[in-house]
Amino acid sequence: MQYRSIIRILGLLVAVFSVSMLPPALVSLWYQDGAGVPFILSFVICIFVGLIIWYPNRLYRRDLKVRDGFLIVVLFWLVLGAVGTVPLYLASETGMGLADATFEAFSGLTTTGATVMTNIEALPKAILFYRQQLQWLGGMGIIVLAVAILPMLGVGGMQLYKAETPGPVKDNKVTPRIADTAKHLWIIYVSLTVTCALAYRIAGMDWFDAVGHSFSTVAIGGFSTYDGSIGHFDSSAINIICVVFLLISAVNYPLHFAALRGKNVLTYWRDPEFKAFFGIQLALVVLVFLGLLHSQVYESGWQALDHGLFQAVSISTTAGFATDGFAFWPLYLPILLIFSSFIGGCAGSTGGGMKVVRVFLLFLQGKRELNRLVHPRAVYAIKLGRRAVPDRVVEAVWGFFAAYALVFVIIMLLLIMTGLDNMTAFSATAACLNNLGPGLGEVAAHFGNIPDASKYLLVLAMVFGRLEVFTLLVLFTPAFWKD
Repeated sequence: MQYRSIIRILGLLVAVFSVSMLPPALVSLWYQDGAGVPFILSFVICIFVGLIIWYPNRLYRRDLKVRDGFLIVVLFWLVLGAVGTVPLYLASETGMGLADATFEAFSGLTTTGATVMTNIEALPKAILFYRQQLQWLGGMGIIVLAVAILPMLGVGGMQLYKAETPGPVKDNKVTPRIADTAKHLWIIYVSLTVTCALAYRIAGMDWFDAVGHSFSTVAIGGFSTYDGSIGHFDSSAINIICVVFLLISAVNYPLHFAALRGKNVLTYWRDPEFKAFFGIQLALVVLVFLGLLHSQVYESGWQALDHGLFQAVSISTTAGFATDGFAFWPLYLPILLIFSSFIGGCAGSTGGGMKVVRVFLLFLQGKRELNRLVHPRAVYAIKLGRRAVPDRVVEAVWGFFAAYALVFVIIMLLLIMTGLDNMTAFSATAACLNNLGPGLGEVAAHFGNIPDASKYLLVLAMVFGRLEVFTLLVLFTPAFWKD
């Protein structure tokens, strides 16, 4: 294990991350809200700590191995989450204790979107912008961005990319060089963000809200600058824009690149995960719409369609935006949507959950087992499109599912031990492990009233979800630490 090389890289990344404290300070200066000092102070602290960590180890340049990649990814998210806590803790306007500031920072960076804040619109613009920016940086994974510049610093990036990139198959690269891969993905990411911001502005948001909500929309985060979330704007046009960009962002980003490079929209339809994803979305929207009509929650069919479409897409893609309190719908609908968040977005997207391709493979495996019961001697292959999936990949997916379920059960039981009721513990665990955001029960509106111990447990759930369980669990195996 190249410990000093890992420490050197962490020091560099903390120093680079300190730059993210400057835009909120500039926002504070522009709006004259008086909240810039904590961000300037945080910038100084972060860059100082980063350089102190980096300088003694600056000469240690070693190639990273796979184990080094896993360790640095986990440390990276934990360290940057802790660093991101600093300005929220220092800002007197938030009135946050350490547990609340930690929860909010990790929720932003992991694109969970759960919040402990109330009366959000009354906060200074600098703090509001910082929350949105955290989600945007975490959306594609800050490490993928760092991978684009690490080769220039003498650090190999492929190991980091494999450890960070969501999905069951991590050996495929968009372009031959990993730095080019990261750059192309970020170009697409930034382009979608700019387009989304322009669309929001045209639909009626001011520039601050348009940029802030484009950050959290493309990142599939869920933070808003208002307590009422997207529902604050009461605009069907804004709702549709949000839905469209959530669906685009929940699709595999390398698939976007392949379609752009080949200049062929049919590239999407040839992808089996893409077809499964949109089939799931369509089914959910129809079920929620019919459920709202049957229960007569809204006065008109148009309102039922507007709210049902938005909530179904927002929850199932793990964004967590809201136009209305879905906790007040007939109980089977929010439960259905929370379960849909376990599926989440496509592999290689900014969405959370287990990913569509994994759930699709589990479905195909179940179908194969049923066929084997009828024809025990027949040989059935699991195929994604025209390609047969190796049994090793199917086994890995089953292992991932088992680990995901185990982590979910353990965290839920621990939350119940801290004093949460069953519904709150279940929905809070789902909301944070799936990087979703909103829950039911005591966390339907916000997470501010639950015990501090519960908040720290949910931070752990967020990290597990963001790193897709295995990346973190592998650190607890004795074999990982043996040379």
